[in-house]
Amino acid sequence: MTLPTRTPRPVDAGVLWAGGVAAAVVAALIVIVGILFCRGVLDIPILAPKGDGVWGDADTIKYAAGAAVAALLATGLMHLLLLSTPKSGMFFAWIVSLATLAAMLAPFAVKASQESRIATASLNFVLGIAIGSLVSGSARSAVRKASFRTRPPLPGPPYPTR
Repeated sequence: MTLPTRTPRPVDAGVLWAGGVAAAVVAALIVIVGILFCRGVLDIPILAPKGDGVWGDADTIKYAAGAAVAALLATGLMHLLLLSTPKSGMFFAWIVSLATLAAMLAPFAVKASQESRIATASLNFVLGIAIGSLVSGSARSAVRKASFRTRPPLPGPPYPTR
């Protein structure tokens, strides 16, 4: 008995990766706005001591770049799951949720003030939700658009011609 072969789901990679790049930009901006809000408005240090000012030091740029890279990695993961895994959205949601949880717990493993740890964990939470939802939405569009493009045309006009 042979198992039926599964035809891969059509994925419009251009749409998926365009969404992934946009998600990377959004992720970097979330970090920058979050740091500005926490340091500038709430006067809570994130990543660096208060003496580094509202913009912080080079770690702010590293954090924003890391968020952008995380979004691109999530896009690559989603692309791989779409091509190879049944219920790819469910697996992606679990992976992103667990990665977000790990990012939220990480600040509590370092020595810092409680408010700084909570602020950093909150920023990581917002970042995880944004990356997960934006990449998932891009994937839904990429699969939907790809399936419309590969559908054969309907035979003949839908009504009789005179």
